[in-house]
Amino acid sequence: MTSAPRDCDVLVIGGGNAGLCAAISARRSGAAVTLLESAPKALRGGNARHSRNFRVMHDGPTPWLQGRYPAQDYWSDLEAVTDGAADEGLARLLIAESAGIVDWMGGNGVRFQSGADDALPYSRKTAFFLGGGKALVNALYATAEALGITIHYDSEACALHAKDGLPSVTVRHPKAMRVIRTRAVVVASGGFQADRGWLRDRWGDVADRFVIRGTPHATGAMLKALLEDGAQPVGTAGHCHMVAVDSRSPGFDAGIVTRLDGIAHGIVVDRDGRRFADEGSHTGPTRFSAWGDRVARCPGAVAFSIFDSAIETRFRPSIFPAVRADGIGELAVQLGIDPAALEATVTGFNAAIGGDGSAMAIQPPKTRLATPIRVPPFGAYPMRAGVTSTCLGVRVDGQARVLREDGRAMEGVFAAGVIMAPNILGRGYLAGSAMSIGAVFGRIAGREAAAYALH
Repeated sequence: MTSAPRDCDVLVIGGGNAGLCAAISARRSGAAVTLLESAPKALRGGNARHSRNFRVMHDGPTPWLQGRYPAQDYWSDLEAVTDGAADEGLARLLIAESAGIVDWMGGNGVRFQSGADDALPYSRKTAFFLGGGKALVNALYATAEALGITIHYDSEACALHAKDGLPSVTVRHPKAMRVIRTRAVVVASGGFQADRGWLRDRWGDVADRFVIRGTPHATGAMLKALLEDGAQPVGTAGHCHMVAVDSRSPGFDAGIVTRLDGIAHGIVVDRDGRRFADEGSHTGPTRFSAWGDRVARCPGAVAFSIFDSAIETRFRPSIFPAVRADGIGELAVQLGIDPAALEATVTGFNAAIGGDGSAMAIQPPKTRLATPIRVPPFGAYPMRAGVTSTCLGVRVDGQARVLREDGRAMEGVFAAGVIMAPNILGRGYLAGSAMSIGAVFGRIAGREAAAYALH
């Protein structure tokens, strides 16, 4: 193999967390590495730019994590959100390897916030990056450059040719197309959430109302190429990891700051002014993803979080100002809701509240945090579904090799990050887990791709 012509030993497609970890891992394993980032340099890093933490297994306190988060707790948390659909072998590999990811990242320039910093939420499960996702991305790029990794920005991989054990990739640059020949390729280019047409195929016209929280470059071109070449699919094309966001958010790249926090405290109504779910059913971290999916399935994929001035003091506000009015009917008019319908909903909800903080004598009930909406001025946030990533990927093994439908590995083709995360997460989500999957399997894919290329 080593005598065949090529442009690099390992080609990494995708310049986010998973791709950077793969590129650094491959380079430290002795391979000549080229990395393709479809974004311009100023917007490099994919969704990792908007991230803030890793979910990490640890058996005791560390400088970055409080308490302990043993492997079995991590596995139980994964099982709970994936309904047992996770590939247990890959999930347990993730958990075991996550224990060393903070030190490995630290050795590659990433800094972490002290676990004793009381400015952060208490966490025994996740380590926070000092400076957030952009600081992580910049640190990894600086390390990649210092190691001699060739980086091409504005470079979209648009076709993968994986025949004969010597992969090549067609790359679209701003002024030309070219083919890069390589020994091994690591695909770390994410899902297809930025492809509105593909989303529309699965969700219908409401997909046009989704907010894409991350990069507009996650078009799924390489995912489609792998599937067309016979890669075994995993996950579900018609599901996404979503959260509820302020509907005034930018269409792309707004990240975590547009997420709405106070949904559980007030009530949520659809465009007809009707409640449609128990607002108290999710009050922990799962509340974000639960409401993303609920809003996506509302008529017109839009909903409204309604509260009064007393309730508003209990949660963090949106970065956009609340819509306000002195009366519920007036608020409804501003939201485009029938005033009589919203007034009837609020009146019925208030009447159903019991002394135990629930509203069970109404459908749907509110099981927790039921508080009357009576104190003007009243407020509202318009809501849409904010898509973090899609839930369709390719099957991989413990060496991060992409598997074909018959279970055979594709020669010289590896995958890391969101494009293979459905092997573990499926439709579920845990805070910090996607970043850990990217880092862990990026390291594995880079190491294994280098071994393949250099043997």
